[in-house]
This record gives sequence, C-alpha cells and structure tokens, in this order.
Amino acid sequence: MARKKQRSTSKSSPLPYRDGVPPSYLILPCDEQHPKGRWPNLLSYLQYRFPHIEPDMLKERLTRGDLVANDGQPLNEEALFIAGAKIWYYRDVPNEQRVPFEETIIFQDDFIVIADKPHWLSTIPSGRHLKETLLIRLRNRLNLPDLVPAHRLDRETAGLVLLCKQPEHRGAYQTLFQQRNVQKTYRAVAPINPELTLPRVHRSLMVKGDYFFTMKEAEGEANSETAIDLLLTADCSEEGGAAWGLYEMKPHTGRQHQLRLHLASMGIPIENDPWYPEVQPEPEHDDYSAPLQLLAYTLAFTDPVTGEERFFKSRRALSIPHPEEGHAGL
Repeated sequence: MARKKQRSTSKSSPLPYRDGVPPSYLILPCDEQHPKGRWPNLLSYLQYRFPHIEPDMLKERLTRGDLVANDGQPLNEEALFIAGAKIWYYRDVPNEQRVPFEETIIFQDDFIVIADKPHWLSTIPSGRHLKETLLIRLRNRLNLPDLVPAHRLDRETAGLVLLCKQPEHRGAYQTLFQQRNVQKTYRAVAPINPELTLPRVHRSLMVKGDYFFTMKEAEGEANSETAIDLLLTADCSEEGGAAWGLYEMKPHTGRQHQLRLHLASMGIPIENDPWYPEVQPEPEHDDYSAPLQLLAYTLAFTDPVTGEERFFKSRRALSIPHPEEGHAGL
C-alpha cells in the first residue's frame, strides 16, 4: 500500500512533503549576477551549477519530471533558462546509511517535543544526511510534517533537543534560545589538567577558524562565556594511565562549537573530538565505537505558551557516568 503523503501548512511550495522531507528550491540567477551571461536552457545551467552530478543523471531527472516550476508544472530537457525563476525539487542522497542508534522522546504535549538525541544523528538534514536525521525521523514517527527544532546540536553531540509542533508558536520557542532564556547544562569527558583551578568561567573572543566550519579564539573583547566545573575523576585506562574527568558546563552564550573550543583551549579537549584541538582526517566511515563525549544534559525554561516551569534531563550517559544520575525525564 502506498504511503500517504504528508503536507506542510506552508503554501509557498507546489510540492508536498515526501517521507517527512520538504522540497528544496533553486532560484535561477539573473544575467547581470552571473559572469557566463544568458544560458541557452535550464539543463546547461544545472550542469554548470551541479558539476558533481553526472550530466546523464540531470537529464534523467528532467525527463522524469522531478523538477517543477513555481506553479507546479514539470520541467523537461527542453525547458528554457528563465532568470529569477524558482525551481522546486526533492533533494536526493544516494545510498544514505542508517544511523544505528535511536532517539528517545522524553516529553511531548500539544506544543513541543523534547527528544533525547543519540550521538551520530544530525539534528536537521545536511550534507550526506537527509532521512537519517532527528528531524525527519520524528516527522515520520509522529506524523508531524511541520515539526521544527527550536535550536540545534552538532551531529557528534548527544542529548536534549526541543522541537516545536505548531508553526504559530515556533517563534516563541526559538526566541527563548535567542534571548538566552533557557538554562542549559552539558557534561563532557576530558583529560585532567592539574594546572587548572576549577570551577571557573572561561570567556573568549570566538571567530571563524582556518578549516571548514571550525572556530578559534582571538584577541579582543569576549563574545562567549562558559561556566565549567569538574564533577569527578576516573582512570579510564587498563594500564592505570592519566586520569580523566567528568566535567559540567553551563554556557551563557551559544556560539558554534563553543564548549568544544573552550575545553580544548584550556588544555582539556573533549574525548574523541575530531575537530579540536586539531582537525583530524575525515574517516571513510563513522567509527561508532568512539563517540564524542559531550552530552546536552539538562534544559530548564519557562514555557512561553503555557507559562509552566519546565525542566528536562537526558537519560543518556557518557563513558564516565555520574553515580547520582537519576535519568528522569521531567
């Protein structure tokens, strides 16, 4: 039996959601915006715009009617290039590998879902991850095509994510995070640095790094702040090597990779971090045996819709679990 198509409440797209995934779109550039000038047809532009896709594949997609105009009419191989036109299509990720870990729903009501995300699962579609993301999994699992996250976690990070069910309340929950009205606690496993005095507050100016989407610290007025404490220590090696610690972090700001950079800058990089303090070569396949030891542990806030006080705790644990963890959801 064919699966019933999900539709978004948005009226801007001529295509419905498909398996929880919204359609993507491309706006064709105006002549003066593009050095190559006018394109003879749509196919020639697509071959230039997407050089990593085989030309025959692009022809095949046009022949199948996979690309449609803004009015929903399918475009074919003879379609003209029309500057400024919006082209709609479904993004395709061939041979997408399943992430062999499951998300857990900690809480949900009429307005929000609190999900406990595993390591290795992206929050939203990106790069080579489309259906194997928290958002698309939950849209399909809960039959909620308008579900969106109010914030994001790195793919490598596990823990709590708040998602909004209804578009009319989306802004209220996203504003909570933008205005720093959510109290967040993270935990991480990292080496012990005997020269550090903890607890402490680490402040720094974070700027774009030298590689891809990494960050680095620079001289200047701080734009990031994290309170850091050491909860306990443990010897994680069979030979009795250097001690590791379970750290607790409370970020006051929410910069990209803030916790990962701050701990690395203090000489205690998070265990299994592929980006900090140095970028490691990207492996051909994910090593599921070595997850980043970073967990978004708690969320606390006043619900902007119901007015209730909310507190949620992740049920996941790191390689050094805290002996007093209750693993409660509410």
